[in-house]
Amino acid sequence: MGRAFLSVMLLLLMTAWAWGQQADSDKVPPNQAPPRSDQASPNDDLSPGESSSKNTGVDISPPKDDAKTHPDSGAGVSDALGENIQEFHPWDPHRAAKDVEVGDFYLKRKNYLAAESRYRDALLYKPNDAIATFRLAETLEKKGALDEARTNYESYLKILPEGPLAPDAHKALERLQKEVSKNRAGEKE
Repeated sequence: MGRAFLSVMLLLLMTAWAWGQQADSDKVPPNQAPPRSDQASPNDDLSPGESSSKNTGVDISPPKDDAKTHPDSGAGVSDALGENIQEFHPWDPHRAAKDVEVGDFYLKRKNYLAAESRYRDALLYKPNDAIATFRLAETLEKKGALDEARTNYESYLKILPEGPLAPDAHKALERLQKEVSKNRAGEKE
């Protein structure tokens, strides 16, 4: 037991000494001013108040043989500057799930306009979300936007052909087909 006690004491003394050394190395030397970004150092060619970022310019010019190695890159740039620009939205599945939850709240209370808005927001932050797509289709059907409802039911079936709501989507498509046929027959009269 005596050796074990001495070993523990020796270990404690070494640890205390190491902590003391580390604490000494963390101290700031006395009489030294902290660095300042608003004052130029003696090695800079800057006048007071001039930005130091001018000294770190980045060369963004293309390489010399860029046109040869990428002959069709001009078309890609012109496409990007033309009609093909699309707005990017962050991928946020948690926000999408919350939007679906709030949309369900509004759908149960028959506030179809608010429900539609929330389901569309959910699809903005998580495109091709099956539940949001199906719920949006239900909402649009209740609002009377039958063509768009049909499109969303079909989208749900593309996302999850054998999903839990697939039978409901098939029934809704049949129902919408009958409704559209009935409307067309009424228009011909």
